[in-house]
Amino acid sequence: MKYIVLLGDGMADYPLPELQGRTPLQAAHTPHMDRIAAEGTLGLIDTIPAGFTPGSDVANLSVLGYDPTVYHTGRAPLEAASMEVNLAPDDVAFRCNLVTFGSAAGETVMEDFTAGHISSEEAGLIVKDLNDQLGSPDVEFYPGVGYRHLMVYKGGPVSLETTPPHDITGQLIDGYLPKGEGSEGIRRLMERSCAILKDHPVNRERTEKGKKTADSIWLWGEGRAPAMEPMTARYGIRGGIISAVDLLRGIGIYAGLEVLPVEGATGYIDTNYRGKADRALAYLEDGDFVFLHVEAPDEMGHEGNIEGKIEAIEAFDREVVGTILAGIGALGGFRVMVLSDHPTPIELKTHSSDPSPFAVLSSEGGENIGKGGSCDEASARDTGIVVSPGHLLMNYLMKDWRGFIEEKG
Repeated sequence: MKYIVLLGDGMADYPLPELQGRTPLQAAHTPHMDRIAAEGTLGLIDTIPAGFTPGSDVANLSVLGYDPTVYHTGRAPLEAASMEVNLAPDDVAFRCNLVTFGSAAGETVMEDFTAGHISSEEAGLIVKDLNDQLGSPDVEFYPGVGYRHLMVYKGGPVSLETTPPHDITGQLIDGYLPKGEGSEGIRRLMERSCAILKDHPVNRERTEKGKKTADSIWLWGEGRAPAMEPMTARYGIRGGIISAVDLLRGIGIYAGLEVLPVEGATGYIDTNYRGKADRALAYLEDGDFVFLHVEAPDEMGHEGNIEGKIEAIEAFDREVVGTILAGIGALGGFRVMVLSDHPTPIELKTHSSDPSPFAVLSSEGGENIGKGGSCDEASARDTGIVVSPGHLLMNYLMKDWRGFIEEKG
């Protein structure tokens, strides 16, 4: 049996007046996801436990079968694993965004949490200089992808209240700066970065080209390394993960999955959708499981870009889901799951905790309910199937899907 999970990050949404009361999933042309929903099994997955911030770290731990109330220690330690940064027991990792600030009535505003989607090459030069000037025996900065980077603080604070910068686009930053014991040092690092970046050569060049500048670092998502049993050992499988995002690759590494690189995978709307699907099919010739992640719908949701989100969903359906459905049957028996990890509503420009649609198509007789409609929020809700807590769904998929069908059908 071959297992593949196709995840369109943040695809789920709320009905929008601009789309005549439809969601982007409903407005998008998605014949391949709709086929899985209609012929397979459609429902909702609740990936965010009560009291947890609806982040991709929490949601994707759930999707891969890990209870966040047990395994979640923070977002940054997961990213550290992908960046091959080994954390000592007392190391605290922080996600380090490069961000653009604006102003309103003399106050500082979070204008862009991506620094204008700064390139990895430009950001690498900035992070190197930040490490040279802000680093110490206890603090080290590591370059990542695009605007997403890492800081490791030996013996650093963990009992903090920090805010993801994508949650506060267009808002004053003062109320969202790090709080709690040890936060003064974290805020001081952020303040010192502003002075270093003010006249940085990369920013001067970006200004000349009319691009947004990296005005500051934003530290958040802190935590120590988690202890997780690999899902590959749990299910006795060989598996891989395909994602352009360090967070997802890090979760995959902790889960025992091989990171499968794809040229042109960007974590944005211009990613190599088809290349990801082709890589997955090639791996499944010998492997058992692939988790294929596409970030683009989430990025469009954060931007509040309706047209972009529909475009990303349609590209995901056409280039990823369509390619997988066309090729996986040649590999033998299969179960294909397509889902959103959490909603990223256009009107909020950030994540929400609402359950998201999932659909599973099995090649085996008796493993499909076949009563679903299209692969969207309303159709999934109408089936009455809700998996809560969401981390249970992976165990059903891998071990007892027939039992799940008997229970829900």
